[in-house]
This record gives sequence, structure tokens and C-alpha cells, in this order.
Amino acid sequence: MPQLGLLPRRTWAALLSQLLRPPRAACTGAVSCHSQVVEAVLTSQMKSHPEKPNFIIKTPKGTRDLSPQQMVVREKILDVVVSCFKRHGAKRLDTPAFELKEMLAEKYGEESGLIYELKDQGGELLSLRYDLTVPFARYLAMNKVKKMKRYHVGKVWRRESPTIVQGRYREFCQCDFDIAGQFDPMIPDAECLKIMCEILSGLQLGDFLIKMCWKDVRHEMVAKKGLAPEVADRIGDYVQCHGGVSLVEQMFQDPRLSQNKKALEGLEDLKLLFEYLTLLGIAEKVSFDLSLARGLNYYTGVIYEAVLLQTPVQAGGEQPLSVGSVAAGGRYDGLVGMFDPKGHKVPCVGLSIGVERIFYIVEQRMKSFGEKVRTTETQVFVATPQKNFLQERLKLIAELWDAGIKTEMLYKNNPKLLTQLHYCENMGIPLVVIIGEQELKEGVIKLRSVASREEVVIKRENLVAEIQKRLSES
Repeated sequence: MPQLGLLPRRTWAALLSQLLRPPRAACTGAVSCHSQVVEAVLTSQMKSHPEKPNFIIKTPKGTRDLSPQQMVVREKILDVVVSCFKRHGAKRLDTPAFELKEMLAEKYGEESGLIYELKDQGGELLSLRYDLTVPFARYLAMNKVKKMKRYHVGKVWRRESPTIVQGRYREFCQCDFDIAGQFDPMIPDAECLKIMCEILSGLQLGDFLIKMCWKDVRHEMVAKKGLAPEVADRIGDYVQCHGGVSLVEQMFQDPRLSQNKKALEGLEDLKLLFEYLTLLGIAEKVSFDLSLARGLNYYTGVIYEAVLLQTPVQAGGEQPLSVGSVAAGGRYDGLVGMFDPKGHKVPCVGLSIGVERIFYIVEQRMKSFGEKVRTTETQVFVATPQKNFLQERLKLIAELWDAGIKTEMLYKNNPKLLTQLHYCENMGIPLVVIIGEQELKEGVIKLRSVASREEVVIKRENLVAEIQKRLSES
């Protein structure tokens, strides 16, 4: 029913005139007549407003809601990723969800057409951020930061055709780690590759391989080292065989390469990198690949992508999942200089973890094995077997909350004990504290293990200490 405050002025005037007019003899009472007038006016007003058309309630294309169960899985993945970033000494950084359009322009090559552009907002042309790398470079240049090891977890947006079965969306989360600054060769690069290995191993996704793009290695040798293209192609003949440390050693044995000064410089860099990777214990996880290529324009050196060697299977086992790379990165020494008025460069190298693809793999694996997910972290439930014990439950739950214990109770005055115990079993809550007339009288509390259904009686003043002891042992 529309609000009276929304009635047109003429309708209000007619209504007031009817209300102020003396009641006619035919009416049984003034209130009755007035109510009839109001009802008639409101009925006509409702008829003048057509009903809303039917529509489908859905999320925008390429986006999705995440259920509490999905968020639990997602947070566990992010915990592995972020804890690794912190272990390597990175500082957390955040940037706006949108940037000035000119900040993102000409940074992504052919992929620039996938940037979401926003309408003019207060005289500024804006775009949603496409990744976390360009905003980081803008931050470094704007604040004149020359050295920084940072990580960033945040959403990005890409106006592409989503492939949901491959974990590709228009809105998705990225987890980036980057090292900015002028350092001795290959040390930061080796650490980035080490981080990638640590995260993928920690997530237990199965065997994986990090592929390094020969195309970019070749470009770096020719453009930066001045190596003749035909000599670089000779190195490429070896790379077609795939490999890592042994391949580099094999190239050093070729006199056509080892006697060429420029080729030797390029090989020395590769050798140095693989020496570091060997010391870090991950050399066997890295290989050259001629077929690898990335579309982003800002990469200036070696790029790498991590792929799973065992193709995951969908829930039900119908078809294998095609998810592509699950992590990627590389060197982008010229990007910061594109924002600096004087073109001052800050060398950078970094990596990005494919959280959405990893999440999709883990989610499908859990469905295949029928794994259940706890959506809360509640440790204790406060219950009562008797009526009129809400006040005592509130006192008890407040005591546990104040002690830092994650605790729940049902929002009912007189819940049935069986209902309370069933809730604990369904939610996976490990402990129940029970208070009733007898416990209150004797100054004790019953502590029940949900799994074993065993109960012990504890003095009220010792309850918090006993719960903390049990939780520390579990």
C-alpha cells in the first residue's frame, strides 16, 4: 500500500474536504464515513501504480556469491598464501578498486580492451583496476619508493567472456607478491620462484612444474646482452628439449656458445639463476618452455607460469578440469618508469597466485570425497535442560566470551535440551556446558564432550581454565 505522504496534492485536498465535511445522516458514525473515504482514495491510488514486472534474481555475468562453506575453504587457501608472503618479509599494501583511466591506459597491450571503464565521476575518467601490478607501480612512482617487498590481496575486474568451468570470472581475487629495487642479479627472481613452490606445495594440489618462457629469455639476451639472433636461436635448439640445470650445463659445453662473449653472458645469468634455485631446493621444479607466452605488455624479462602435472577431476569424475596455470609472474623493470615524469626506473619482479582456479580445484576435490566444512569456529555451547534459565545462560556465556572463548547459545527462552545437543552435533561444536537447577544450587557446571557424549562436573570457578586446557590439547 502506498504511503499517504506520496498522495498527489489534489487527492489530499479531496480527502481533507471529505474529512472536514459534517457526517451525513445515512452514515452510522463520522469515523465510519471518514474511513470509507480514506479507503476509496487509497484504492484508487493503488490502481494508478502498475505492478512491477517480473525479473530473474541473479548475480551479474561473470560474478558469484560465495556461501559460508565456500568462504571457509577460500580463507584456508588465503591463509596458506598470505602466511608464505609474510614468512618472506613482505609488507601488506592496498590500493583503490578504481584508478584514473590514464593510469591504466597502454599498460596491457591487446588486453586493454578488457578494462572496465566507469562514467565521468566529478570530472575524472576512471577505470576498475585490471590487476594489482600496475597500481603497485603507480604507488612506487607517486611516493618515490625505490625499494619495497610487498604483498597485496584484492579483487580485480576484467571485461572478458567468463569461463566458469575453468575458474575464470569477470570479478576475481588476486594475491600478488613483488620485490622492487636494484639488487644483485637473479636473487629476487629466485626468491619469487621459491615462494611459488612453497605455496603450491603447501596447498597440496599435486605435482606441478614452473615453466620459464624461452621467448622472453631470448629477447632479453638479444635486446639487453646484444647477442646475435642466430646465436640465440642456437640456444633455442637446446631449449626445445626442455630442462633446467642439466640443460644449461649442456649449453656451456657447446663451443659455438661458450666462445661467444655475449652468449656466455646470457648463459652465466641462466646458470646463476639455476644455482640459486638448486640452493633453495627447487631447481627440479623449473623448466624452459618454448610454447609459453603471456599477453601483458609490461613484462621485460623472464616470465614463468606454474601448471599442475596431474589434471584434477571434477566432482563425480566425469571429465578432467581444464584450469590452465595456477600461478604466474615475471620481471617488469620498465613499468614504474612509465609513471615517473623523469622516467626513473625501479626494477621489479613478482608473482601472482591464481586463487580462483585453486579454489575451484579444491572445491571440486572436496565434493568428490564428500568432505564437510564447518562454517563457524564455535568451541563451546551453553545449554540448559530446564525452563527459565535464560539469565543464567547469559551470565555464563558472557564469562566465556570475556575469556576469549568462541561460544554460542540458542536465542530461545526455553529451548529443549535435545534440540541444543543436536545443534552442536550438526555444527561440529566440540564442547557443551550445561547449567540447571542442581548445578546452580551446588555451584558447579556440567561439561560435555559432543563426540564421546561423556560428561564431567566442574566447579563453576574452574570452568574457564578447564575449557582452555581441553581446547589446547585438541
